[in-house]
Amino acid sequence: MLLTTPFHLTNKTILITGASSGIGRQCAINCSRMGAHVILLGRRPEALEETANQLAGDRKFIIIAVDLTDYDEVGGKIKEAVQVVGKLDGVIHSAGISTTLPLRMVKPEKLDHYFQTNVTAAIELTRLVTKPVFLSTEGASIIFLSSVMGMVGETGKSIYSLTKGALIAGSKSLALELARKKVRVNCISPGVVETPMSNQAVYTQNEQARQRIQALHPLGLGNVEDIANACIFLLSDAARWVTGTNLVVDGGYTAQ
Repeated sequence: MLLTTPFHLTNKTILITGASSGIGRQCAINCSRMGAHVILLGRRPEALEETANQLAGDRKFIIIAVDLTDYDEVGGKIKEAVQVVGKLDGVIHSAGISTTLPLRMVKPEKLDHYFQTNVTAAIELTRLVTKPVFLSTEGASIIFLSSVMGMVGETGKSIYSLTKGALIAGSKSLALELARKKVRVNCISPGVVETPMSNQAVYTQNEQARQRIQALHPLGLGNVEDIANACIFLLSDAARWVTGTNLVVDGGYTAQ
């Protein structure tokens, strides 16, 4: 007898932040192909349209072009979206910013900017979407895209590491608090994945730097599919007993 697979998202509604490019875009595409209806959230409407053009043709989608730190507007837009595509079964929080900045250049206002975007927005989004008006009666899976930089050090990455480490720590407490609502909260920590953002990074600006970072990943650099597939698992019913954990998807970077 053939078993039915729990590794699908049929008719689930998934909100993806940072859906305009890179990992967020691929997550939206893969969720759609796995049967989900998707809400695409990002700042650039044209880029979100490009993402929408790559979705599975029979799946519903909504585009929300808004800055995630504009909390009042975000709440209103998501409320409108769930009325069209259904209450949320999952959230992938992929939006975030990265930088390489030595300590001498770290100023309080710079630190605040990165925390607002990478941490505060994640907490506020979670507070918002776990209200009954947004949340599926079956519960939901919330995924924060963290980073291996939240676990290990790297020169010039203090601000970025602080924010990504905060997501890992915060997700554990949120998992405990939200379990009574049948909400699972997990992190995924990628190594270096080839995306438009990583291609702007210092470590890919010349061939020598690129070879160095590749050598730190025994399986080579990752691609966006690797992270999107990990998200599919955590969103699916196959991960129904997984919460408060950090799934490291890094090609062996942190095994050394």
